[in-house]
Formats: sequence, C-alpha cells, structure tokens
Amino acid sequence: MKLTALITGATNGIGKETARALLTQGYRVAIVGRNEGKLQGVRSELLAQTPAGEVLCFQADFASLDSIYAFTQAVRAKLSTLDVLVNNAGAIYDERQESADGFEQTFAVNHLGYFATTLFLLKLLQAAPSARIVNVASGAHFLGKWRPDDLQWHTRRYRNFGAYADSKLMNILFTYELARQLAGTPVTANCLHPGVVRTGFGQNNESWLSKWLFRAFGWMSISPQTGAKTSVYLASSAEVAGVSGKYFDKCKPVKSAPLSYDPNIQAELWQASLAILQEKFGDWGSKL
Repeated sequence: MKLTALITGATNGIGKETARALLTQGYRVAIVGRNEGKLQGVRSELLAQTPAGEVLCFQADFASLDSIYAFTQAVRAKLSTLDVLVNNAGAIYDERQESADGFEQTFAVNHLGYFATTLFLLKLLQAAPSARIVNVASGAHFLGKWRPDDLQWHTRRYRNFGAYADSKLMNILFTYELARQLAGTPVTANCLHPGVVRTGFGQNNESWLSKWLFRAFGWMSISPQTGAKTSVYLASSAEVAGVSGKYFDKCKPVKSAPLSYDPNIQAELWQASLAILQEKFGDWGSKL
C-alpha cells in the first residue's frame, strides 16, 4: 500500500518540489493550496511527469481557521491514515494585516496554520504505523523574539521581517513541544531551514521596495529543487526514522536559537495557541 504525504503551500516553490520528489518516490501526495485552478494545474504537471502517481487536491486559505478546519475535515473523510504531513505554507506581509479571525496575518498563516493543521490531522497521523510531521521553519528565527504580551504586534511598531522571524521561531517552539508530547508514540516531529530559496515568496506584497528586495535575494538564492531537499529528507529518509524534536539544515541536525529550547516558552506558546482553537471550536483539543 502506498504511503500518503500531505504538503501545504504546494502550488509553487519548495512545496511543489517536495510533492514532486515524494511522488516520484512512490508516495500518494495530497497537495494543498488557496487557488483551485493552480492546484489542478500542478496536479496535471506532476502526473505528466509521473503518470502512475496519485495526486489529491485540497483547497485551503491558511489565513482562516474555518478554511483550515474544512480542508482537514475533507482530508479525514478521504483518508483513513496519513504517513507524512509537511507544513510548508507561509507568507510575509509589508503592512500589518488581520486574518478573517482577527489575528495578525503572519501569526495566523505561519504559526496558527501549522498548529491547527497538525492538531486537526493528528488522529490520521496516529493511525499510521509510523508517521512524520515536518515543519518548514527558517534561519530567520534567530532574529525572532518571544513577546507573549504582544504576539500579534499590537503594541510594537510593525516590521514585516520582524513578524516573519517571530513566526519562524514559533514554528520551532511548536515543533519541540509537539515532539515532547508525542514522545513514545510512532509519530515524529522535526523542523528545518530550507535555505534562501528562489521562489515567488514575498511577491504578494505591493511595495516596490519589497518586490525589489525579494528579487535581489532571488538572484543570490538556491533553486526550489535544492530548497526542498531537507523537507524531502525528513519526510522520507530511513536515516531519520524515529528521530524527533530536531532542527535540520542541509539534511543535518543543527542547533536552533537558544531561546527555542526553553521548555517554558514552548509550553506557553502551545497553551496560547490551543486556547485560540478551543475558543473557536470547543474543548476538542485539550489532550493529544
């Protein structure tokens, strides 16, 4: 029976290349994106390369908890188990924006998107003989700050890269706490820095300065295929079977920022995030 991998943010960049690589390895892949037309286009592209493969499409807007819930319910209706979850969808915004639920949008998409998707799909992952959760973080997390009184930039002057760096730190804090809570089960959780990757990332912003800066980074960056290598490695390599709670760069475990190892901060972020989901969806998630 084929193993199934679900990849969010899979209509371009490293998400699409992760899906492509896992499909060629024989995985059934489920790709998730905001735009149905792009999803179907990527599905056709992937199947043209791997005609015997199987590609499922799910539409979701990661700035909306209702949309995340709806897509994960659709996944649970379609699948009985899930072997790999790659949380990859992310964004950066020039100006402070709020999501459909009233949260600062970088926090909503980059952190709550990972947190909610994982918890809503956890039963499918736990139903597999062994399963892997892969969270795409960033070396930008070294510049992230932990401000529990202002996670959503209400009181600080908004800085787009600062909000992004904070969200990537949250990805790592979440991964470590998740790995701790899953210890002793067949589900592992790891995170990674993909490198500075040449994608369309940041091009959603309107300012000419942001677009120019991201294009300049693009001239100096690696290809999406190279950027996807660590995601694919963590999703599929026998070398990391059973490995959990680690941060990887270039397919090697490395140290993340000292702040990310603080168990009190990890637990504090978990409880704050869980409270958001419980307020909206009830007390379904108080225990894993």
